[in-house]
Amino acid sequence: MGGGGELPVVVTGGSGFVGSHLVRRLLERGYRVHTTVRSLAHTTKVRPLREMQEEFPGRLTLFEADLLTEGSFDEALEGCRIVFHVASPFFMPEKIKDGQKDMVDPALLGTRNVLGSVERTPTVDKLVFTSTVGAIFGDYADVDDMDDRVLSERYFNTTSTVANNPYHYAKTVAERAAWDAEAAQDRWRMVSVNPGLILGPSLAPASESGSLFLLEELFKGYFFYGAPDFSFTTVDVRDVADAHIAAAENPDAKGRYILAAETMTSFHDMARIIRARYPRGLRIPRTALPHWPVRILGPAFGLTQDYIRKHLGIRFRVDNSRSVHELGLTYRPVEETVLDHYEAWRGQRKVS
Repeated sequence: MGGGGELPVVVTGGSGFVGSHLVRRLLERGYRVHTTVRSLAHTTKVRPLREMQEEFPGRLTLFEADLLTEGSFDEALEGCRIVFHVASPFFMPEKIKDGQKDMVDPALLGTRNVLGSVERTPTVDKLVFTSTVGAIFGDYADVDDMDDRVLSERYFNTTSTVANNPYHYAKTVAERAAWDAEAAQDRWRMVSVNPGLILGPSLAPASESGSLFLLEELFKGYFFYGAPDFSFTTVDVRDVADAHIAAAENPDAKGRYILAAETMTSFHDMARIIRARYPRGLRIPRTALPHWPVRILGPAFGLTQDYIRKHLGIRFRVDNSRSVHELGLTYRPVEETVLDHYEAWRGQRKVS
C-alpha cells in the first residue's frame, strides 16, 4: 500500500507527539504526505518535519492551518484521499482556566473545521479520527458499571462535564460530532482510534509532547518516598501510529478501536521497570505508597477527594481485541515503552 502513484494523505498536527510519528511511518511506507502545523515560523517545532523532508525528498508538504480558523485546512486536504485528524488542543489540567473556552470550544470547533474541509474535498473517502479512551469513560469508577468491569468500545463517556474533566468531555463532544457528520453523508467513512495514555520516544521538542509531562512527577522524584496507587491504560506511540495506518488501509475497519494494553500500568510498575535498568536512579520510588497518605496529602498536590475516590487503587481490564484482530496490532511490551519514554525524557533534559 502507499507508493508514489496514489493520492496523497493528510495528517493534521504533524509536529505533535503522535503526529510526527505518524508522518514518519507514512513516509517510510511510501505515501506522499501533506501535514499541517500551526506556524511554519516556529522553527524548533517544525525542525523534525523539515528533516523528514530532506530524508524523503518531494514526498512531504507542510501547510499552515489553525484549528480555530474556518477553511484553513482546505489547501492541505486538496487532492488527498485519506485524512488523519490528529491535531487536538491539549492542556495540563492546571493550565485550564475556563473549560469551555480553553478545551471544549477548540476541540469541537477544530473538529468541525476539519470536517468542513473534508466535506469540501471530493477526493477524500476516509477519515481516521484520533480520539481517546477518555471518550469512553470519564472516571475509572465508570468502568465498574460496564459488563464484567472490562473497558470496551461500546460505551461513551457520559460522566465528564465542562467543570469535571474538561479534557475528556471535549474529546467526547468532538468524537460525537465527527460520528454525526459521517452519518449525515455517504461519500467518506470514518474510523476512530481511542488510545490510552500514550508513552514512548518523542520526535517532537520537549514542550510539545504533552504526555511526556504526565510522568514528569515520577521521573523528577516527587514520589521518591513511594508510588501512589494510580494506574493507567498505556500504549506505545509507535503502536498508535501503526494503528492509524492500519485503520486507513483496512477496508473493513469500522467504528472505534481502543488502543491500550490489556492490563493497566501503575506508577509503581513504571518505577520497577526503570529501576531494573537504572538501579542508581535514586529519585525513582522503591515502594508503593499506602492509600491513606494519598487521601490526606492528595489535595495539596491538586487532587480532589472526588478524584481520589474514583481513581486511587482502581484497576480494570481492557478489551483491546478489536485492535488486535481487525487492525493486526501487536502491542510492544510495556517495559520497552516505559524505558524508551524515560530515556527520551533524560535525553531532552540534557539537551535543554
